[in-house]
Amino acid sequence: MDYTDTTQLVTCCRLGNEIAVERLVNYYKDGVFRLALSVLDDAAEASEATQDAFIAALGALETYRDGSSFKSWLYTIALNTSRSRLRKRKTLAALSNTLQAIFRVQSQKDPSPEDILIQNEQDAQVWEALNQLGEKHRLPMILRYYHELSMAEIAEILRINEGTVRSRIHTAQEKLRGILGNEA
Repeated sequence: MDYTDTTQLVTCCRLGNEIAVERLVNYYKDGVFRLALSVLDDAAEASEATQDAFIAALGALETYRDGSSFKSWLYTIALNTSRSRLRKRKTLAALSNTLQAIFRVQSQKDPSPEDILIQNEQDAQVWEALNQLGEKHRLPMILRYYHELSMAEIAEILRINEGTVRSRIHTAQEKLRGILGNEA
């Protein structure tokens, strides 16, 4: 079989041909990576976004319409994946800064009683908000922000895939924003 034609490659990929999948990915990976890098401005994250984009595209090959531009279809998926990661990064950075401020160990030798009281109240508010979440959302948040574990480590510990970890953390962040926003 000649794998030089994208339409033939896609057809073979739909049939589960691993060689075709490998050739399709190899043909487009550099362009997808450059697109992700231009959006994310971080090589490691762009690499992950590239992988996510190919996973999404290969999982959705049945939705690709033969005859249309495969490259445009794939780049749309890659762009959406990269934008989603960028939004998550910004949200995670804001939440991480807030949680780090709340969970930080104060470096003062003799903090004032007022400082201790304020920190304890903030800690109590966050823990109370976290405890309002169900276990499936609370545990990933605690592992990520309190124990500083990576998404891969959390996925391994909870025996779920990384995408599920990301989804649960995102949902938990939204819920915490609502809970903590109402208490402010």
